[in-house]
Amino acid sequence: MVFDRKAVMEQLIAATVKAGEMVKVAAVKHKKISHKGRVDLVTETDVAVEIMLKDELKGLIPESNFLAEESESDGSLGEFTWIIDPIDGTTNFAHGLPFVANSIALWHRDRIVLGVVNLPLLGEMFTAIEGEGAFLNGNPISVSSTVEMEKSLIATGFPYAIEEHLETVLAHLKVLLPLTQGIRRPGSAALDLAYVACGRYDGFYESALNPWDTAAGTLLVTEAGGRISEYDAATEYRLGARSILATNSRIHETLSGLLALD
Repeated sequence: MVFDRKAVMEQLIAATVKAGEMVKVAAVKHKKISHKGRVDLVTETDVAVEIMLKDELKGLIPESNFLAEESESDGSLGEFTWIIDPIDGTTNFAHGLPFVANSIALWHRDRIVLGVVNLPLLGEMFTAIEGEGAFLNGNPISVSSTVEMEKSLIATGFPYAIEEHLETVLAHLKVLLPLTQGIRRPGSAALDLAYVACGRYDGFYESALNPWDTAAGTLLVTEAGGRISEYDAATEYRLGARSILATNSRIHETLSGLLALD
């Protein structure tokens, strides 16, 4: 099937605006929260937003399937697959923090071709079409020009199964904190990747992420001139990989070397 990427993107943006409005309305109300794990939360808004997005997006490409956080899935990618995180940063949302994202990407055959990361509580929407650049609220964006680690602001995240990763997390912080301008941890990988794309962060690293956490954000970074890999810069990042490293490309090799603890 040949599809009009720009036309689909326009409709994707319209659906994402609806998702953002749902988040904004729910943000000021009492939230019904359940647990998928000790610190892994889900709210009724996560579920409602995902259902709405699937209803909206199915009509855009009828033969598409879905890989989404809150619904059952075998994790497979078809010719057309919508990859959805209805609310990335659910813990933030539950606690009233604004670092919350709707993340939607379209996988076509063997790669991500459309991506949207919407930050409804911050009033920012990041979009990208493969080969056409990355944008923030319709304006072109690019990664930073920083080349020195001591001038770099780096973001990271902590896995939900923190007990399994604690020593590695602490080891990375011990290495990077003295060598950088600072490390941030907002709690939304989609936001972190969007911030690398627009130059607010110079790099981002995290492990144990799911495809819906990173799919849209990785397209934003690459379309903005950045680079994506696993912690090992020589290893291509694939959705669901054990680790992700996203940078402005200029510090990529250096940051990769600092993350190598072996």
